[in-house]
Amino acid sequence: AEAEEEEEMLPHKSDGTKKPQFTDFEGKTSFGMSVFNLSNAIMGSGILGLSYQHIMSLCIRAYEQLGFRAFGHPGKIAAGVIITFHNIGAMSSYLFIVKYELPLVIQAFLGLSSNTGDWFLNGNYLIIIVSVCVILPLALMRQLGYLGYTSGFSLTCMVFFLSSVIYKKFNIPCPLVPNGSNHTTIINTTMEEEGQCEGKMFTINQETAYTIPILAFAFVCHPEVLPIYTELKNATKRRMQGIANVSIMGMFVMYLLTAIFGYLTFYVNTESELLHTYSKVDPLDTLILCVRVAVLVAVTLTVPVVLFPIRRAILQLLFPEKPFHWARHITIALCLLFVVNVLVIIVPNIRDIFGIIGATTAPSLIFILPGLFYLRIVPTEQEPMKSRPKITAACFTAMGFIFMSMSLTFIIIDWTTGEKRAGGGH
Repeated sequence: AEAEEEEEMLPHKSDGTKKPQFTDFEGKTSFGMSVFNLSNAIMGSGILGLSYQHIMSLCIRAYEQLGFRAFGHPGKIAAGVIITFHNIGAMSSYLFIVKYELPLVIQAFLGLSSNTGDWFLNGNYLIIIVSVCVILPLALMRQLGYLGYTSGFSLTCMVFFLSSVIYKKFNIPCPLVPNGSNHTTIINTTMEEEGQCEGKMFTINQETAYTIPILAFAFVCHPEVLPIYTELKNATKRRMQGIANVSIMGMFVMYLLTAIFGYLTFYVNTESELLHTYSKVDPLDTLILCVRVAVLVAVTLTVPVVLFPIRRAILQLLFPEKPFHWARHITIALCLLFVVNVLVIIVPNIRDIFGIIGATTAPSLIFILPGLFYLRIVPTEQEPMKSRPKITAACFTAMGFIFMSMSLTFIIIDWTTGEKRAGGGH
């Protein structure tokens, strides 16, 4: 049992030399804080779009070193680039929520019925302020474990969000028909006969292509696993597996309940951003206003957690042999936040971020890279004789390529038909 407890994340050759250390510092992050960080890495902007899907239908310190061990420098570069683009997309999606939700919150607190055009109601200015005043100081922390407290608070905010979604399900009648103003007229007559308030298990349309990418995007947390394991106190394979089990199961339950109760509140009227749907009922609803604030806090506190693996990937690719230096640490964080802010200001729709990032990097991180790494790294003689995981790894890799190809194809078709529809409407 003791030998199993001390088993490392990956098998290593035993040639009589000193066992390589997993990290050059002693991990001090507790089990609970590690769960908070990994859960926070999973939980984020994806929860706001899950209800919409009912309508659309470690001796290795970093993930890049897994790529190097499997395929040499090309594998290291591929892993680093994929992690960088995926997490930049994740950071962009979080700040996208800040860009559109924070002005509405400020507007509601000021009692304004519409956006007056003042600078403090401009989402582009607000994301820059939030990035500089909140995200940057947290991103400058030297170790990811320090963010365990903010991650715990972020998860508390999302639990409040889930509780409100469940509560609103029993307080908002269906159907809802926009009356042309900021409010929504609640009608309980003819539309119910048209199936507007009937749940559908599956719906296939041109937007179904975004389902798999968004679901994949919502659960990707691979880049954060190794940094969290690096800083875990008394790090062992079994201990890290427990953290992963608790985090993923907890987030799955939260995602599932949010998706179900959000969809069963509005049915076909559910929008891609769930909070916008609630605003159509009453934009000044006190509970929803509090939920908006909680979600803003949650996604804002998630950004620094997602930034850490990007910075680690960049350091692995550009400065692999360099010791820690504050100048590099700070400069990379500043550059990343600058790039993400520019993307959020330029990109018109959060669905575009979910679609492209989810269709490319998410299948790579969930299926393709883990499968390929396992096939290349784990010796056949160390596999369990009965299960033969290499067969499963090969199937996962193939599945990843299939998901990526299908998702990209349907997204391109959707964009093309969308442009034609827009062109025909002029």
